[in-house]
Amino acid sequence: MTTVIKVGGSLAKNGRLSDCLSRIDQYYQQNTVLVPGGGCFADQVRAAQQHWQFDQQTAHHMALLAMQQMALLFKALQPGWHLVSKTKEISCYPNDILIWQPDIAELDAAGVEASWEVTSDSLSAWLAETINADRLIILKSTLMAVSANIDALQQADIVDPAFHRFMHASIPFDVRNYEQL
Repeated sequence: MTTVIKVGGSLAKNGRLSDCLSRIDQYYQQNTVLVPGGGCFADQVRAAQQHWQFDQQTAHHMALLAMQQMALLFKALQPGWHLVSKTKEISCYPNDILIWQPDIAELDAAGVEASWEVTSDSLSAWLAETINADRLIILKSTLMAVSANIDALQQADIVDPAFHRFMHASIPFDVRNYEQL
C-alpha cells in the first residue's frame, strides 16, 4: 500500500515541520512518498514574479524549484529518507519513506499546467494518480472542520483551484491538520 503525503509549506513557517516529519517517520514507515509544499521559497517566487512581471511558465518552474528546496530541507531533517525526482524511481524504494523533488521535464512532458492554480496540492494528486497510490493525505497547518468534499475544500481555500482536475475518485484522500497524523 503506497501513501502519498503532501506536507504543506506553511508547517515550516509555524515551526511545526520537525514535529510533523518525526510523526510521519513514526507512523508511516514504508511505502510513503512525501510531496513538499514550496513554503517560504514559493512565496519568494510569487514576490519576484509580481516585481519582475515574468511569465507563468518561468514562475511555475521556479515554484517547482521551491518544492525541490523544501525537499532538501526535509532530507536534512530526516537523513534516513530518500530523495527521488522521477516517478519511475519511486518503485526502487518500496519499504522506505521518500521525498519527491518534482522533475520539471517530467511534469512538462505530462502537460501539467504552468499556473499558480496548480500548487503542490494538485501535484500531490497528480503524483498519487501517476504512481497508482492507495491513498493521499494532505497536511495543512491550520485547524479545520471541513468535509473531504473537493468543492468545499476549494471554496474554503484549503486546496488549490486546480485540485479537482487532478484528484480522481479512485484514490481516497484526507485533508488533515498536522496534529491529526
